[in-house]
Amino acid sequence: MRLNSLSLSLARLFVSCRPSSRTGQSLWSSCVSRRSTPGKSTVSNAIMEDREVLPDFVVNTSILQSRVISRQLEAKKSTNVTYQSHHVSRQKRGQILGERGGFRGCCLWFTGLSGAGKTTIAFAVEEYLITKGIPAYGLDGDNIRHGLNSNLGFTQVDREENIRRISEVSKLFADGGIISLTAFISPYAKDRDNARKIFTEAGLPFYEIFINTSLEVCEKRDVKGLYKKARAGQIKGFTGIDQVYERPSNPELSLKAGVDTVDECVQQVIELLQNEGIVPIQAVEKVVELFVPASKVESTLAEAKTLPKLHINKLDLQWLQVLAEGWGTPLKGFMREREFLQCMHFGCLLDGGVSNQSIPIVLPLTTEDKERLVPVPAIALYHDGKLHAILRNPEFYQHRKEERASRQFGTGNAGHPYVKMIYDSGDWLVGGDLEVISRITWNDGLDKYRLTPNELRAKFRSINADAVFAFQLRNPVHNGHALLMTDTRRRLLERGYKNPVLLLHPLGGWTKDDDVPLDVRMRQHAAVLEEGVLDAASTVVAIFPSPMMYAGPTEVQWHAKARQATGAHFYIVGRDPAGMPHPDTKEDLYHAQHGRKVLTMAPGLTQLEIVPFRVAAYNLKKGAMDFYDPDHKADFLFISGTKMRALARSGELPPKGFMAPKAWDVLSDYYKSLQTTA
Repeated sequence: MRLNSLSLSLARLFVSCRPSSRTGQSLWSSCVSRRSTPGKSTVSNAIMEDREVLPDFVVNTSILQSRVISRQLEAKKSTNVTYQSHHVSRQKRGQILGERGGFRGCCLWFTGLSGAGKTTIAFAVEEYLITKGIPAYGLDGDNIRHGLNSNLGFTQVDREENIRRISEVSKLFADGGIISLTAFISPYAKDRDNARKIFTEAGLPFYEIFINTSLEVCEKRDVKGLYKKARAGQIKGFTGIDQVYERPSNPELSLKAGVDTVDECVQQVIELLQNEGIVPIQAVEKVVELFVPASKVESTLAEAKTLPKLHINKLDLQWLQVLAEGWGTPLKGFMREREFLQCMHFGCLLDGGVSNQSIPIVLPLTTEDKERLVPVPAIALYHDGKLHAILRNPEFYQHRKEERASRQFGTGNAGHPYVKMIYDSGDWLVGGDLEVISRITWNDGLDKYRLTPNELRAKFRSINADAVFAFQLRNPVHNGHALLMTDTRRRLLERGYKNPVLLLHPLGGWTKDDDVPLDVRMRQHAAVLEEGVLDAASTVVAIFPSPMMYAGPTEVQWHAKARQATGAHFYIVGRDPAGMPHPDTKEDLYHAQHGRKVLTMAPGLTQLEIVPFRVAAYNLKKGAMDFYDPDHKADFLFISGTKMRALARSGELPPKGFMAPKAWDVLSDYYKSLQTTA
């Protein structure tokens, strides 16, 4: 006969009681005294299938409980039910779900041995997608067994039901437009095939991802200590030890989690989703370089000789370098009008999802050049007589200079140096896809510091950086800056990071005339490292090729977005970033704190954690730079940039501890040279 609900409850109570306890001994005695007859099911022969998870009780087992549960499940089929269709379509859900729009519901089914890395990778993918504005939810096997599947054991039948239930739950997540990530051992191919069938019948994508980590690696990890227990015979039916794991024969993706890092595995999953059209290319943390492949350089050079020429200036060449090296990913060239309008009005690129792009990267040209080049399929771009790139499928549109300046800078005042350059440039803009012939170099002795985003990523991997914090600057480093950088590293170590690395990343493009030149700044930075003010072993110095625009909070978003391309996790933002005095009033053109506040809200930058700038000043009592304490303001001396330059020009020394002596000598020598030249 079948178990009724009371007998099944008694069975579960029986299993929950260990025979060493007084209650357990009593129940055991009462049950075993009533032996069942062949072919009949009683409480005593239905209770002990859980012997696989209660190994100390296995000697007392009788017949498999799970077969009884399975028969009960088969008997309880719902009747007189009608499926109700939703009024809200998947397309409509996709429009309002997440930051990037579009229906993305699907299932990523992570399968592999215990300890292979399923949950680690699944949750890392979940976190990555969420930071990109894409809704996702991770479902872990152990978590599910705490609630929905808490009544299931680890027999083959129970495992089959476990997978069936989670497949149905995962389908509901996916139908709601959420990327569902399931991390279950799911050892049987039949169960995984049934899960796929559930999604296929619902018209939803299903991707099987095999976490291909060897048994040896999993057993060595043994995070939960389960392999040790299984080897000791304390756990029976443990997958990989005395229960089979059926490897996927044709998964959509196989990850070698025992070889590749978690971040590398995450990117492989994201690339799969991008290739399948689930997530936009902007969500892939992959830098898009625009260089011509080596195998095609010769043919591209030959083609360029047949194309009309457009001569570009030094500023244009700097922006060409920015695009070529991938700092502007996902841009594939100078902005077309659609991209320009999105940038100007929304501060983002919207096609394929939201990607922060607060400043326009455009190529101006004169009316004369525009008339000469319309219509042509491609244009060869030259600077100082040298071919640098081909611009394909050019699109010409009007350069509305005052509107551009007003939106980008908050002023159309021609006294602003970059605004003036806009007014002096051509009346038209041309956008198109770029094919850059080769690496752009400046032959100034600093090219070795001009590392591309991909080169910086490789550098960080080579030194085993587990966190990268970037500091953007266009000025010399004083000990107040160094204090902030070293304090940031200290805090990251306290948060559990083992090797946080500083990216000291001075801006290397155009700057206004009264800024310290790049070569002087680089010598000054080297002196700071030489004197040990910053830790050279945990610092990478490189040059960011972008021109400076002095566009305040608008520009600081660009600075942060570009550092994302390097794989940076943290970005230090200072007081009045990218700011300057108003050309007429000489007051700050932008609010000193707005740059920091904007970064914490900017769309498309959620991957970066913003480290706010703590005000540092010279502590007269300590004789060193220190974080400013307003309760003891009399103890602090603020040394402005104007004051610093005046001291350097006069040959005077700043207070001891303000700047490393060798670094100060570099700066002082530069300002003295200006007086000699004058």
